[in-house]
Amino acid sequence: MKVAIAQINVKVGDLHGNTERIIETIKNHREAVDLIVFPELAICGYPPEDLLFHRQFIHDCYHAVQTIADHCKDVAVVLGYPRFHAHEPDKLHNSAVLIQNEHIKMVYDKHKLPNYLVFDEMRYFTAGGHDGLVDISLAGQSIKVGITICEDIWYDAEPVVNQASLGADLLINISASPYAAGKIDRRIDMLKRRAESFETPLIYCNLVGGQDELIFDGSSVAIDRHGDVMCRLESFKNQVQIIDLNDETKVETTDNNTLSNEAELYQSLVMCTRDYFVKNGFSKAVLGLSGGIDSALSAVICCDAIGAQNVTGLLMPSKFSSDHSVADAKALANNMGMPHHVVPIEPMHQVFESNLSPLFDDYFQNLTDENLQARIRGVLNMAVANNQNAILLCTGNKSETAVGYTTLYGDMAGGFAPIKDLFKMQVYALCQYRNTLASDDKPAIPHNTIEKPPSAELRPDQKDSDSLPDYAELDQILEAYIHNHQDAEQIAALGFDLSLVKRILRLVDINEYKRQQAAPGPRVTQMGFGKDRRMPITNGYNH
Repeated sequence: MKVAIAQINVKVGDLHGNTERIIETIKNHREAVDLIVFPELAICGYPPEDLLFHRQFIHDCYHAVQTIADHCKDVAVVLGYPRFHAHEPDKLHNSAVLIQNEHIKMVYDKHKLPNYLVFDEMRYFTAGGHDGLVDISLAGQSIKVGITICEDIWYDAEPVVNQASLGADLLINISASPYAAGKIDRRIDMLKRRAESFETPLIYCNLVGGQDELIFDGSSVAIDRHGDVMCRLESFKNQVQIIDLNDETKVETTDNNTLSNEAELYQSLVMCTRDYFVKNGFSKAVLGLSGGIDSALSAVICCDAIGAQNVTGLLMPSKFSSDHSVADAKALANNMGMPHHVVPIEPMHQVFESNLSPLFDDYFQNLTDENLQARIRGVLNMAVANNQNAILLCTGNKSETAVGYTTLYGDMAGGFAPIKDLFKMQVYALCQYRNTLASDDKPAIPHNTIEKPPSAELRPDQKDSDSLPDYAELDQILEAYIHNHQDAEQIAALGFDLSLVKRILRLVDINEYKRQQAAPGPRVTQMGFGKDRRMPITNGYNH
């Protein structure tokens, strides 16, 4: 029996485009296979969020399923879509449909509705009760197939355990499982344990592509009844793979599609950035190039995503900018083949100083002047982006965003933030990784950019270390607090000064108002700012 695993990249709400993509896949493979499996909610994309509150949207999804069924002659197809309950029209389900020979053979409704981190399925869906088992004829034999959706297979409970106990010959799980660093291997290990414990072959088809801040990695697999991976599709790639489930001689216990941690993370950022541009109708980007490591990594990610010729860098030196910063920024742009322009901000800065100084006491002895420089740059960046019909990139990382080391309407101005969910030390690691993809004599990111002490260069001889602890130390404190929800005493017990920990935690708490105004960016951890971590801006709790 031959099965095609179709991990496709769909766009939320694009019912016509998604339907056409599914039909094209069916046409291209129906003569070569018995069964084609598509991801969870492949009709409408994931997550459709409040589109699900529009009844016409749900009806249109059902009409799309009917259209697809007309193209399923001599082949079976499994795919996901949202549907109203047949007898209770106010109840909505996250469903999987099995179509064969142009007829709907079975509809299964998802049982386990995740309601944590980025998931809000209980807001929209009602849990199903169908056992998900169906008898169909495939390759001239009667096959008992058990179908589940994403979360249903993560736990040793119904419905998948029930399907195995009732003699399922094949388990199919369609999924829209978002990416986070380290999650792919954990997910596949779980699937291998399921197949081995049930002694039943398993097809797992996961969505691929970027959707706003979410990344779907694909990494779909076919696993035999012994728990061995028969094939694994590439991560972050739109791909269809045919597997012969009866040919166990082709079992591959070595997975050739695995990536290093840095390669996996980098590819996820590039794919999400590309999809954000393509799916929203943009083809150009603008960003400020400071000569620092954050803008450098943001630039190369975007160049790799949409082409360097479509990314414009603005070098906006002030009187505090060092010569090497301008030189490093120019070197980066030249290495990548990016168009770039130098626009000094000092003339504009002087005008602001002249007009504002009479209003302020000690004007140059506080943050006002530093923020003003950042906002002048933000205005220039936005002007160029508007003129080019481009998206302005924000270049801040998670470490600095966490503690408020950013300027509203300055470096935070923009429409997309490629490294928003990367801690500073991850930024360094990915810069080193990206340089391994270039020749040694011409690295993408200049060595000086990576090696020099980070600085905002908004006052004389400024360094980040003037305001923040060493980033290696800061990142550990932030991860313990934000990701692991540890309190100050617990974090200090890990080997950090308690007064420092309390200062950092306070900075995180008081800067929530900034983060809730920040641009979206790829979510690559299990606890990103935004959908994952939802904290009140007005917050009187004192740690």
